[in-house]
Order: sequence, then structure tokens, then C-alpha cells
Amino acid sequence: MAADTYVVTSKVKKLIKEQGGCNTSAETIDVLSEAVKKLCVKGIESAKADGRKTVMARDIVIDHL
Repeated sequence: MAADTYVVTSKVKKLIKEQGGCNTSAETIDVLSEAVKKLCVKGIESAKADGRKTVMARDIVIDHL
């Protein structure tokens, strides 16, 4: 398991179960948490590059994954 979890495990498992009838491994939560962390770090970098202290929706770019 990852050091920090940045997603709500129960919500992710529920979504995967309801949408696809599948189970969710612990590694899936780790990978999703890492993806969220990367998005946040890139968002922080973008905000700082624009001279802001607030991360905005426009700073979160899915292509960063």
C-alpha cells in the first residue's frame, strides 16, 4: 500500500463494482493515488509559474498523467 492515499478507497471500489461488476485490488488504489499526486504536483507547478498561490482547475491537465 502507498504511504499516502489520495482517493477514497470505498468510493473507488463502489464505482468499479457498480460500473463493471469488477473487484478492485489494493494496487489499483495505489496507482490512482500516485496519479492524483502527480496531477496535484503539476498543478502546483503551473500555479506558481503563473505567480499564483492558488491551484485552479485550469492547472490540472489530464495529459499530465
